[in-house]
Amino acid sequence: MRPVRWRAATATLAAGAAFAVLPATAALADPVVPRHAVVTCQSASFYANYDSAAGPYGLKRVLGAGNKIGHTPGAHPVYNGWAATFDFGPNDWGYVRIECIGGYDSW
Repeated sequence: MRPVRWRAATATLAAGAAFAVLPATAALADPVVPRHAVVTCQSASFYANYDSAAGPYGLKRVLGAGNKIGHTPGAHPVYNGWAATFDFGPNDWGYVRIECIGGYDSW
């Protein structure tokens, strides 16, 4: 009986050692800094979040024309015309209509 227990213990220790040696890798994407842009509409609602069933919700504020914002086409999501946008004034993220974003790299 001793050889069987010894083999089982050795196999368990070997498996544990193999997992202990493997490095832990984080599944993190590289952050994308938003491109500088401005609000091109006379006014644009800036919402806290977007729900695929109900649309944008949680109005934070209304941004005026020329407000400095950030959005990187192809990197930041756009849902049904609502673009993930960074407001450089108070430094927070929200959603604005994509057609109200323009003037990329103008400042």
